[in-house]
Amino acid sequence: MNKYEITVIVKPNLEEEAVNAEFAHVEELITRFGGTVEKVDDWGKRRLAYEIQKLNEGFYRFFTVSAEASLPAEVESRIRLRENVLRYLIISVEA
Repeated sequence: MNKYEITVIVKPNLEEEAVNAEFAHVEELITRFGGTVEKVDDWGKRRLAYEIQKLNEGFYRFFTVSAEASLPAEVESRIRLRENVLRYLIISVEA
């Protein structure tokens, strides 16, 4: 099993329910493709380093995941279609 960190930034103008639904969808994608979420780190609403789609803030959440090597491609291909996700990043972590 490989370890990955997945960072997701969601639009700041969403209701709390919608924000939680977006992050729940990401967790569901991780488990659907055989990954296990080891840790979730919620940073809440933070200022972005630069403007994205005329927005200066976003809700940040970090997932630490154990999964097979195929997980990043599968999750990325589905996260990129979510209109409420501003940015995402999936990196491999050395064990």
